[in-house]
Amino acid sequence: MAWRQLLLVACFSAAVLLCMLQEGTSASVGTGQGAGQEAQDGVEKKIFIQESDASNFLKKRGKRSPKSRDEVNAENRQKLRADELRREYHEEQRNEFENFVEEQNDEQEERNREAIEQWRQWHYDGLYPSYLYNRHHI
Repeated sequence: MAWRQLLLVACFSAAVLLCMLQEGTSASVGTGQGAGQEAQDGVEKKIFIQESDASNFLKKRGKRSPKSRDEVNAENRQKLRADELRREYHEEQRNEFENFVEEQNDEQEERNREAIEQWRQWHYDGLYPSYLYNRHHI
């Protein structure tokens, strides 16, 4: 019960504070109320939308009622964009991995080629072609 009273007091104090702030801003305008009021109306026109649009904006669609064409199109656009981003990401990852594998294979081939070249230089007997099976044994 105490938490309900605490919540009620907090809400009431917030409402009183908002009312006081609203009165304070209107009182602080001073002598130039005409120009200030017109400027405030202009700001309100920029911020707030028409009443008919606002009522449509705040209406909630029931769970079982069909979606409007605009809602369906917006959802489809979001899904297509997400699919496109996912596809681009995976394509980039695949390209990076393919480049990595290609570099690894090139390095391995280079090491193998160097090792074979060293083996051939070490075993070279002056004859051509320089393979072990071409050696003449006495």
